[in-house]
Amino acid sequence: MILGPYTFLIILSSLIILSYLFDMVAKRSKIPSVILLLTTGILLQVTATAFEVRLPGIRSILELFGIIGLILIVLEGALDLELSRDKLPLIRKTLLTATLTLLITAALIGWFINFWLNVPYQMAIINSIPLAVISSAIAIPSVTNLTPEKREFIVYEATFSDIIGIIAFNFAVQNNQIGVGSFVTLAVDLVSIFIISIICCLILLFFIDKIKSHIKFFLIIAILILLYSVGKEMHLSSLLMVLCFGLMLNNAALFIKDRLARYISLSSLEAEIKQLKQINGESAFVIRTFFFLLFGFSINLQELLDLNVWVLGFTIFSIILLVRYLYLQYIARVPLIPELFVAPRGLITILLFYSIPAQFQIPGMNESVLFFVVILSSLLMMLGLMLTRNAVDDIPNY
Repeated sequence: MILGPYTFLIILSSLIILSYLFDMVAKRSKIPSVILLLTTGILLQVTATAFEVRLPGIRSILELFGIIGLILIVLEGALDLELSRDKLPLIRKTLLTATLTLLITAALIGWFINFWLNVPYQMAIINSIPLAVISSAIAIPSVTNLTPEKREFIVYEATFSDIIGIIAFNFAVQNNQIGVGSFVTLAVDLVSIFIISIICCLILLFFIDKIKSHIKFFLIIAILILLYSVGKEMHLSSLLMVLCFGLMLNNAALFIKDRLARYISLSSLEAEIKQLKQINGESAFVIRTFFFLLFGFSINLQELLDLNVWVLGFTIFSIILLVRYLYLQYIARVPLIPELFVAPRGLITILLFYSIPAQFQIPGMNESVLFFVVILSSLLMMLGLMLTRNAVDDIPNY
């Protein structure tokens, strides 16, 4: 059965309205909207199967939405962060927390996959890294009602986790044998992308100040997506560029000084950032909606009945929770509520999983395992936010 253009538009607009209603329902029911969207996606799949409706190229569409969503959500989080010397200890702590918990979690999940599925450890570790990454797409919008201190810790940690996860994943895929040369190449790549990021961000700030057209914000976002995509094609961690742009825009007074102040107006940037936040936030809402709907739509329902999927999903989730608890309690020494609970897996996990080269894919590791981990980590996050006294009686959107 082929859908007509108006039928297709009716479905798309209805899904956006439904997602908005999920947001309203979630405020009262305490159920994260991501769970409602995934469930709706599964129900849509059952309905489409019954009416013999097919959606070709769903994986490619899912990846496209995921990439755009990741860029918009990291930018959304960065636009809410303020930089100062007082923030340096927090930045160091969250960077260390994101790095160590990711590496330890990936190593333990990799060991379990290696043992349970009897595959080479390199193959196991490549499959484990996506599951070790905290999803900023879910975490950042979830903590808007927390105190500034807790919100900043989670936003920084989730963003760093995304960036480090991508770096670690590319490093594992590109190096069959790890030696000194591998780390030298990695260091050169990181320094290169940092320098490129600063230059590109200054150019983007100049465009925001000078472009007078009413459509400039989508133009800026398009340029940002272009730069990110070019960087990814060159195997660089270009998500760092998105983070730098958001931080520089929201903290322009720290960067636009002396000669630069002659070319870029600080007062103009302050007026523009409010509009950019609104446009970026609404765009991210639409992208997240369709991403999680499509992911639920793409789940193989038969695989959910496989005992191996349940064992892998629950064990991986248990490893994630155990590592996080031990690190936060005994090393980072930060409050456990809600920090322990807010470590969801989602968009970035799915994106990296789809990026695994064919030679490293494992038959027992599939989207259904990801589905279990995403659902369980979202439920855990819901519990943590409900236990947080400082949170307003509200529930995260995603």
